Amino acid sequence: MKRWVVLLSCLGSQVALADNRPVAELYGRYCAECHHAERLGGIGPALLPDNLKRLQKNEASEVIAKGREATQMPGFAEQLAQEEIDALVQFIQSPLASIPAWGMEQIRASHIQHQDPAQLPSKPIHDADLLNLTMVVELADHHVTVLDGGRLQPLVRFPTRFALHGGLKFSPDGRFVYLSSRDGWISKYDLYSLQLVAEVRAGLNTRNLAVSGDGKTVMVANYLPHSLVALDAERLQPLQVIAAVAKEGAASSRVSAVFSAPPRNSFIAAMKDFTEVWEIPYNDQAPSKILAKADEERAESGKGVPVDVSPFPVRRIQVDDYLDDFFFDLPYRHLIGTSRNGGSGQVVQLDMGKKIKEIAIPGMPHLSSGILWDYQGGQVMATPNLKEGMVTVIDLQSWQVVKRIATQGPGFFMRSHENTPYAWVDVFTGAHKDLVHVIDKQSLEIVKTLNPAPGKTSGHVEFTRDGRYALLSIWENDGALVIYDSQTLEEVKRLPMRKPSGKYNVYNKITRSSGTSH
Repeated sequence: MKRWVVLLSCLGSQVALADNRPVAELYGRYCAECHHAERLGGIGPALLPDNLKRLQKNEASEVIAKGREATQMPGFAEQLAQEEIDALVQFIQSPLASIPAWGMEQIRASHIQHQDPAQLPSKPIHDADLLNLTMVVELADHHVTVLDGGRLQPLVRFPTRFALHGGLKFSPDGRFVYLSSRDGWISKYDLYSLQLVAEVRAGLNTRNLAVSGDGKTVMVANYLPHSLVALDAERLQPLQVIAAVAKEGAASSRVSAVFSAPPRNSFIAAMKDFTEVWEIPYNDQAPSKILAKADEERAESGKGVPVDVSPFPVRRIQVDDYLDDFFFDLPYRHLIGTSRNGGSGQVVQLDMGKKIKEIAIPGMPHLSSGILWDYQGGQVMATPNLKEGMVTVIDLQSWQVVKRIATQGPGFFMRSHENTPYAWVDVFTGAHKDLVHVIDKQSLEIVKTLNPAPGKTSGHVEFTRDGRYALLSIWENDGALVIYDSQTLEEVKRLPMRKPSGKYNVYNKITRSSGTSH
């Protein structure tokens, strides 16, 4: 470990130990080599408050003292006193004094090309059904298991960047999967050859990514810095950094999320700190041409600096309130959004670019986990609620609440499939976190409540391609993937896994199944 001192320009640098030594000295000595002098991340993850939200203070203290399993993080219990460990925990959970620069230059410099796309195989090296593969994110040791949905067994398990976040997304043909980490690392993985293709760091605190309907562009939403970043989907080379700045230019915003709207040939982005929704059309130029043009202009300028060729214009849609969470109907004509204040949702007609309806939804509905199904000659959407024990069912023609289904507590994820009569919703927080409700989609009644692992958190159901099996996570370090027959609701198989969380079936995602989130 290098013995050098780095004085950091952040609020946490004022933290001092009993002997009046600044804690920045300890950080510089024991942490900076892997986590960056300004806590922005390197070999190890960024140590910033927003990036560490999932890590409680006692957990952070234990990691510093004992290290982290399946990573390069060592334990420092023999080098540091508990007082010093406590000071470091306080230090890394203090905000920076200013937003650091992370623009085109830094993004380009972070790019890693693991495999030449031109050298990848033309067909899979395995015999599994590509469209029936399911990616299972295992949070405990930062891996993804690729599950063969036909055999119901793992095909391969590979390591990922620290703390994947925002869901995995696929290329339109299902061959490539794109992963985003909380630290802003975007990774591309080939499901034919089962290997990593490329990586790039598009931000410092990233919310999620989206893949364009033509498969040519990846768009990344960042909390830090306040930006959207467009990447060439083939090699993950940066195309454009779009600053998330209000129309009048007086304020910038964290980007809550970005979504792909394939029927509109556009991306839709939610702003957290000003009342706008952005629609960003795909440029009619191929990203490869954009990259070639930027390279040509840099060469002609002789300055060797990135040139912004602005291929992605922004259409601003003014809304009544801040929108943190989104849901779309399948034609992507309507956006349903909720604000941080809760209590109501806005329906925005995207072609018109304005709000057309307000929906009364108490608590904090988790719209990005909402699903659709056919009901009494029309279509409804249903959403769990992060604060109250209910599922809200809404008619997509009248925008009226059809029913509020009482559950045993707040839920986080809801899922279904076109080939099953049931919708599944977890009870993710509170005293009944081990329960999962199964709802009949026509009677709108709970027909069964499952308790797959008493006392342990159950959540996030996904279905195999044909909807025959439901895959449920036991969200614990010594957890499991529990596989149910989706018709009989009987357990079929249980696979031990390390805190399995989100699961993403290739076919359900690329066909935009009404039973899953997009």
